[in-house]
Amino acid sequence: MYDFDFVKPGSIDGAVKALAAEDAIPLAGGQTLLPSMKQRLNAPSVMVSLRGIPELQGVCRDGDVLVVGAATTHARVATEAAAEYPGLAALAGQIGDPAVRAMGTIGGSLANNDPSACYPAGVLGSGATIVTNAREIAADDFFDGMFATALEEGEIITSVRFPIPQKAAYAKFHQPASRFALAAAFVARFAGTVRVAITGASEGGVFRWTEAEAALKESFTPEALSGLTLPAEGMIGDLHGTPDYRAHLAAVMTRRAVAAAG
Repeated sequence: MYDFDFVKPGSIDGAVKALAAEDAIPLAGGQTLLPSMKQRLNAPSVMVSLRGIPELQGVCRDGDVLVVGAATTHARVATEAAAEYPGLAALAGQIGDPAVRAMGTIGGSLANNDPSACYPAGVLGSGATIVTNAREIAADDFFDGMFATALEEGEIITSVRFPIPQKAAYAKFHQPASRFALAAAFVARFAGTVRVAITGASEGGVFRWTEAEAALKESFTPEALSGLTLPAEGMIGDLHGTPDYRAHLAAVMTRRAVAAAG
């Protein structure tokens, strides 16, 4: 590591002001930032912790919406969202291992937008709204490719608002060592519509499978997806699997998610 200033503001306004410093970077759970700093891939001069801001913590219901503070850990979402949004809670409970779930946060995961992360699928599949210190961003407009989002410099996520669906489930094929998704699908059924989000498979990051959505809108059953396939073009190819494998696996995970949602 190397020398840097550490700031722990007690308010959102304080965090925004601290992030205005040159080479300042926000610290949420640190599950990606700290390893990248150890490898000299990131070298902020100021680290601004978001963990001590009360407004960024907690899970609560607001009418038909579940509101999750951006600094809420995966472990808290897994337990506190279970009664209101079990599909989202189950997703959070599959992230990493207990140590990662105890430290990692939903806001940090979304801002990082790893192409194999779980939360982007839950957010996009739910049609959630990402709330920042400056505006509200629809999930369909937030994700902008691998490790890229619509967030502007100095903008921080404060909460995520999840419309609560009639049914939802997440199916994930784990990479055994990292616990990231080789391919995973989040499906959510709302009145009159269905959303399907795929993570872990595409070079461009999380995406909606619109053909599956149309089929499931007519019949929310695994059989409705029979004969549907995803193109291998643009899928990740690495030592864990070819693009064809990832495309096939994503379709399998989608059928499993629908079956789990019931």
